[in-house]
Amino acid sequence: MAPVLTTERLVLRPWRPQDRDGLWRMQSNPATMEFLMPVPDRAASDAVADRAEAHFARHGFGLWVVEAPGITDFAGYTGLVHVPYNEHFTPAVEIGWRFDPAFSGHGFATEAAREALRFGFDTLGLTEIVAITVPANGRSRAVMERLGMARDEDGDFDHPAVPVGHPLRRQVLYRLRRGAKDASV
Repeated sequence: MAPVLTTERLVLRPWRPQDRDGLWRMQSNPATMEFLMPVPDRAASDAVADRAEAHFARHGFGLWVVEAPGITDFAGYTGLVHVPYNEHFTPAVEIGWRFDPAFSGHGFATEAAREALRFGFDTLGLTEIVAITVPANGRSRAVMERLGMARDEDGDFDHPAVPVGHPLRRQVLYRLRRGAKDASV
């Protein structure tokens, strides 16, 4: 069973069947997917939830649904996953997030990610957590920097799951080591 994490305003919890509706609504919104590969249909969206649940079952952590009590049962998701491909920085655990645009701009991504990082370092005992995005994704990069993550200038790479020539193929790499000087974690 996935652990439930809480912050001042949020609950990071396991997936429920009804979350798949919110996930599809979020992932079918072009604003959500501006810097991500498109999710072509409901079946592909449901597969994201399936993978999240399987990761929790296998590893005891993964992508939590982010709930803002009194506001919404599904603001998006955040969490930690094993990077599923081989690259110069793997094996690694990546932190990631995706939020419905209706709930962007409220600090939810940073707040939820801080809690996921705390869990990763304090509970799981990880020594490093990475994050990736495309160079143009200023919002995610700002979250990474607020979390105390540092850009690995030599770490940029071409994502193996993105087709050659696609504008989202090039990725930047951020890293955070346990015990790094950062008051947010």
